[in-house]
Amino acid sequence: MKQLSEDDELRTRLGEKGEKYVRENFSSEIITGYWKSFYGELLKSEVSFKNYRSAYRRLIKPAADFIFSLLLMALMLPVFAVTILLLLIFNEGKVFFLQTRPGLNGSPFRIIKFRTMNERKDEKGDLLPDEKRLTPVGKMIRKLSIDEIPQLFNVIKGDMSLIGPRPLLPEYLPLYSSSQKRRHEVKPGITGWAQVNGRNQVSWEKKFNMDIYYVDNINFSLDLKIAVLTIIKIIKREGVSSATSQTMEKFSGSGLLKVSAGAQEIKICS
Repeated sequence: MKQLSEDDELRTRLGEKGEKYVRENFSSEIITGYWKSFYGELLKSEVSFKNYRSAYRRLIKPAADFIFSLLLMALMLPVFAVTILLLLIFNEGKVFFLQTRPGLNGSPFRIIKFRTMNERKDEKGDLLPDEKRLTPVGKMIRKLSIDEIPQLFNVIKGDMSLIGPRPLLPEYLPLYSSSQKRRHEVKPGITGWAQVNGRNQVSWEKKFNMDIYYVDNINFSLDLKIAVLTIIKIIKREGVSSATSQTMEKFSGSGLLKVSAGAQEIKICS
């Protein structure tokens, strides 16, 4: 260092070499080329990931749904048989509940579940609220999430997936916002991201936001995480009831303002 500070010629030579090195290795052309290469590889990896996610969604996930549904059906046969027997005895012989639900792209299909509610009606002939029609056996079946087992048939048929946004009522379709409608861009599932993050204990808006998150981020690792969390939730029996009732309150639309107009009540989308 002392020699460098005292020798002007040495400093000049080193300075010239340093300048030459910088010009040769850090020119604008080289730096531009480096960043083009870097971002090019980044874009390639992004395209590669999108291709993987597309392949997973179109090919791998449907195949896995079919295979694992068959395996689960075989494993759950004893539970299936006992549940049918209990419903035959304690639920007036009514075992299954079939209902039309919107599936992929809103296309209707018939969902099948174990029947957990009776058909009791009020004096006007209207069905009583869900929580008043939930039978003791049905309550137990819901708590154990056994009521969803028959939907394995829907998965095998191809109407549903093991994992995806839950299929809701057709009457909700016109109430969805443009964003909420995106939940139908994938097949509905027996369990989903919303079900392992609160299920019936979170608001509809939060639930729909989680559905859209799943649609935008669908991949194997996310599906595996949901599957593991679902098993944990079933064991812990969490999230079956909402904060105010045994079942989730009906969806009445997002951002609806109620305005009184004489004897009538008008709902306006805000």
